[in-house]
Amino acid sequence: MYQRILVANRGEIALRIFRACRELGIETVAIYSEADRGSHYLELADEAFCVGPARPADSYLRIANVISAAEVGNVQAIHPGYGFLAENAHFNEVCRSCKIDFIGPSPEAMAKLGDKNVAREMAKKAKVPIVPGSDGLIESADEALRFAHEVGFPVLIKAVAGGGGKGMRVAANDLALKTALQQAQTEAEAAFGNGDVYLEKYIEQPRHVEVQVLADHHGNVIHLWERDCSVQRRHQKLIEESPSTSINQKTRDAMCEAAKRMIQQADYTNAATVEFIVDKEGKFYFIEVNARIQVEHPVTELVTGIDLIKQQILIASGEKLSIRQKDVKRQGCAIECRINAENPKKNFQPSPGKIDRLIVPGGYGVRFDSHAHSGYEVPPYYDSMIGKLIVHQPTRAEAIRTMQRALAELRVDGIHTTISLHQEILNHSAFVEGNIDTTFVERTLSIG
Repeated sequence: MYQRILVANRGEIALRIFRACRELGIETVAIYSEADRGSHYLELADEAFCVGPARPADSYLRIANVISAAEVGNVQAIHPGYGFLAENAHFNEVCRSCKIDFIGPSPEAMAKLGDKNVAREMAKKAKVPIVPGSDGLIESADEALRFAHEVGFPVLIKAVAGGGGKGMRVAANDLALKTALQQAQTEAEAAFGNGDVYLEKYIEQPRHVEVQVLADHHGNVIHLWERDCSVQRRHQKLIEESPSTSINQKTRDAMCEAAKRMIQQADYTNAATVEFIVDKEGKFYFIEVNARIQVEHPVTELVTGIDLIKQQILIASGEKLSIRQKDVKRQGCAIECRINAENPKKNFQPSPGKIDRLIVPGGYGVRFDSHAHSGYEVPPYYDSMIGKLIVHQPTRAEAIRTMQRALAELRVDGIHTTISLHQEILNHSAFVEGNIDTTFVERTLSIG
């Protein structure tokens, strides 16, 4: 087991990892930018090093600085969290060359799965259903048009690198496709340094369902059931829940087994999320693999009782999974709302600034994962999420009522947040009835 781990991240996820390490008896080393200097959550680490100025490119993404902190901190491993360097295969390789364990998959598996075109080919070999797509990369508008005419509009343009909705566009006709192709390539190049894209047949009004998987270095692979992430805005998840209301048990079992086959095909170890879309007929199709811990991992933790961060650390240290597939039981329903420092009434404009007062809800079945506190200054340089409100109850109806109550209790004064948006969603009859898809927010709610 490791004695000391560096957490190559900030905010909520860094705090989450510090806590897991402390319970495992492992010391932690934190890194921070000038913008995060003095943040209270850093006090939970055993040591902390500044890695640069506020901009991520000058601090949290500066590999040399992160590795220097790891070497000075005398750590055996680095946990990347999510975002920043979490899915950077080069960083993973640098860790290996410096004889520091990367708490995640191998750089080879990460590189393969990080290229969505390669991942699609792996899915084919693993007999995992995929959406009809282009045969390789799209090099020109003419090539894109030929594919679209073969499978029929609408089509989806997707960047081969990255995620979070960047480099993605939907086109419903020839003119829209030409424009969207150029926009997607430009956005992907700016966001990921790779403008390559491919095309897929666009599945209209799908559900987004993902499967949590754990795999150790001894050939053991288990799934921890699914999460439904269909409530989104512009491909960004807002609410996640488990179990999904959109699939029956037969589909659930088939999807979970497909996720395991995909992970085995990639020779993957550690935690991963295999993402699928589900069409109106209940057929599911592979989207991608997220080679890291997910923002929404607490949903799975609450319904299974399994600490995913601890499992990541144990697997990376070489231990066998102590959980067998038959041991993974699911109890009740969990729902997570992402609380972002944004103004939904002004097209989700970021709302950095000082939190004058933070009142955290409590009570049975309520969890709030956050590094924020009264007096905390939300910086403008990073992701706008300031916390995750998660509830767990025996039934979905009870979970919805608990979330409605918890959202009413949660107070974040001084900045705009998405609390009111979540209240609108949780009170909407379509959500309560489970009649949602990835277009629900734009189609139903009066938001920017």
